[in-house]
Amino acid sequence: MTHADRPTDAPRPSLAAGIVRSLRPKQWAKNVLVVAAPVAAGVIDQGEVLLHTAGAFACFCAAASATYLVNDATDVEADRLHPTKRNRPIAAGVVSPGLAYALAAVLLVAALVGGFLLEPDFGWVLVAYLGLTTAYTYWLKEQPVLDIVAISAGFVLRAVGGAAAVGVPISEWFFIVTSFGALFMVTGKRHGESLDLADDAVAVRPALGAYTPSFLHYLRAVFSGGVLIAYCIWAFTSGQTNPDGAVLFQVSIVPFAVAILRYALLLDQGKGAEPEVLILSDRIVLGAGVVWAIIYGCAVYTS
Repeated sequence: MTHADRPTDAPRPSLAAGIVRSLRPKQWAKNVLVVAAPVAAGVIDQGEVLLHTAGAFACFCAAASATYLVNDATDVEADRLHPTKRNRPIAAGVVSPGLAYALAAVLLVAALVGGFLLEPDFGWVLVAYLGLTTAYTYWLKEQPVLDIVAISAGFVLRAVGGAAAVGVPISEWFFIVTSFGALFMVTGKRHGESLDLADDAVAVRPALGAYTPSFLHYLRAVFSGGVLIAYCIWAFTSGQTNPDGAVLFQVSIVPFAVAILRYALLLDQGKGAEPEVLILSDRIVLGAGVVWAIIYGCAVYTS
């Protein structure tokens, strides 16, 4: 019996509930990355900056949900072979592909109009994000390595978008840390998906067939090392530009390293298929993240 043939006891949701689920509101947590640059720049406590950041978050939520709708409508047959994705509203027949495309068009227009009204530079970041996600949906997701880079670039564009929305510059180390962190997380996601899907992996996601366990292990090692080294340099560089907070910036390396190493352990155990769930469910990762945020915040705002 295949995954698609297995019965499910879940009741059929209503159309309204199916639409909400198709928007994937749980995934909106990724868009919190728009606050990274304003926080790092020490300006998030300014009223106008906070308002623009909230607007950027809303625009990214609309844009992301639009891409999720298009992706699910395009992948409807492949999703029906997946052990969990087959229960998505579009794959399950609750929401029709035609309705999904129509809703996606409305959200895309809303996101772009809102983005350009908020700040033209931010609007162009949204255009780049939507272009990237469209290319991923129709081609990049089937290309090994490029699929990992494309998803990671989506995370980086969220961080860049937050900076563009409030007009703050991005340091090279902020960009490098964000890039390596995203690559590390997405590589772990691919490893987790390979283990979860097993023999169905290639049928559901063709690019997974090209990834061997040793290659994914190599990528995780490279990217985790890269993000740790880059963050250490960023912390020391921040201490040079802000001497009053130098000690706190340096101390923040400890919880940051704990979070990365703990996450690496969980990835090695094959638990990375859903990064947003993993981060919020593991107490050590979450606790280290909170401690890091407090220390870093004190370094930026109280020094």
